[in-house]
Amino acid sequence: MPTDGAAGPNLADLVARSATHSGDRPAFVAAGRRLTWAQADARISARAAGLQRLGLAPGERVALMLPNVLDFPLTYFAVLRAGGVAVPINTGYPARELGHLLADSGAALLVTDAAGAQVAAAVEQDCPQLRRVLHRGVSPDPVVALDEDGATPDPTSRGGEDLAVLMYTSGTSGRPKGAMLSHRALLANIEQVAAIEPGPVTATDVVLLVLPLFHIYGLNVGLGLTAWAGASAVLVDRFDPGACLELMATERVTTVAGAPPMYVQWAALDPAALRRGFAGVRTALSGAAALPGGALATIREATGVEIAEGYGLTETAPVLTSALGAAAKAGSIGRPIPGVELQLWDDAGDPVDPEQDEEGTGQIVVRGRNTFSGYWPDGHDGPDGDGWVRTGDLGFLDDDGDLHLIDRLKDLVIVSGFNVYPQEVESVLRMHPGVREAAVVGMPDEATGEAVHALVVAARGAQPAPEELLEYCRQRLARFKCPARISFHDSLPHSVTGKVSRARLRELGFG
Repeated sequence: MPTDGAAGPNLADLVARSATHSGDRPAFVAAGRRLTWAQADARISARAAGLQRLGLAPGERVALMLPNVLDFPLTYFAVLRAGGVAVPINTGYPARELGHLLADSGAALLVTDAAGAQVAAAVEQDCPQLRRVLHRGVSPDPVVALDEDGATPDPTSRGGEDLAVLMYTSGTSGRPKGAMLSHRALLANIEQVAAIEPGPVTATDVVLLVLPLFHIYGLNVGLGLTAWAGASAVLVDRFDPGACLELMATERVTTVAGAPPMYVQWAALDPAALRRGFAGVRTALSGAAALPGGALATIREATGVEIAEGYGLTETAPVLTSALGAAAKAGSIGRPIPGVELQLWDDAGDPVDPEQDEEGTGQIVVRGRNTFSGYWPDGHDGPDGDGWVRTGDLGFLDDDGDLHLIDRLKDLVIVSGFNVYPQEVESVLRMHPGVREAAVVGMPDEATGEAVHALVVAARGAQPAPEELLEYCRQRLARFKCPARISFHDSLPHSVTGKVSRARLRELGFG
């Protein structure tokens, strides 16, 4: 577990470095406002000093419940420069979930907007450690009051192994738990991703930051890598596919950090609009979920841009593998990035032996300087004694050494002793023209131990019958993999990156 005073660099040092080397270059563009790196560095220092004036002590937590607006990067780096710990929070959280995160993290301050302040008002009395809620939309503006021109913060010795970010993940119990990410882990992953050839972000790049910065992908791959390179970030607080393409063309975006739902929506637009938006793009990344092959092919055909898929975890800050710089391969999520070790382990915790296991399938385990320090507050369930982190994901390596993700270990459904991977069944159901979306979970069954339950959202205008879908599955899957029950739903719950939220499905009583 990180301890105060550990020697090592602070993540906010990246801003100071960019101000020195790229001071006159744009750092952030948001809603028509522009800040150079020199201006951003000064604002961050002033805001860090303001936080210290409010009594922020080294190691205290500051919750950030903000969309992708200028206040997010300015406050995020200010918290770190002041010696605090940032706790990014999903802007869509209702009072119950916000209250849990504030209480569990022991946040002393919450920085948000007017909408977030309304939600916080319902839980403040249950969070006695929360000293202040700072938000826009009131007079005098308490967020602006932090930015006292010329103010400089007291120096902090926090960095290295010290906690920098407490990032909450969806737990299997339905209660999010805080992954403890040190300055060391976050900086390590930025440097590991930067070492991929060709470099995904350089000082001359313009990076689209439309992924939520309260998510680890947007926060460290997007914002962190941009600060490391001294590149320019275009902040977008709400994804509108058409408007986003126009903005990309106007700002001459060269790097896109995206998630599959973005590319799927873009692929449905006019190819001419795609070509204009992607005209300057040299690097397009996709992560957080599998990218449908049709969207990938459509964008490639319209723009000539190859989308590089990757894989990672909140607990690894987050990137572990990437297909960047390699030939596209269906189903592959790339190879381990520089500085990351990856193995496949069997149920006994031993490396999978391809000669003994024809499929070569095992749980993905990883090791590197980018791994987290365990879960808040005591570091439990962190890396083992040799530094290995069990991802809970199942995968296999092909003959070229590329990783293929099969499913989450905890989502595995075992029918009469046979393994059923939900993603396999889901992909078959989604091939049916009457199905827009599907999620597969296990349900108790006296005869087989577990049985497959498919939750289906019908395509617009379609009304497939359960028996029709079951027969469709029988023609394409082994009998034990076919759903024993099919239920229809208007929608399925999703995470901020577009994946079906299995944690939320469990909360609702499915699986």
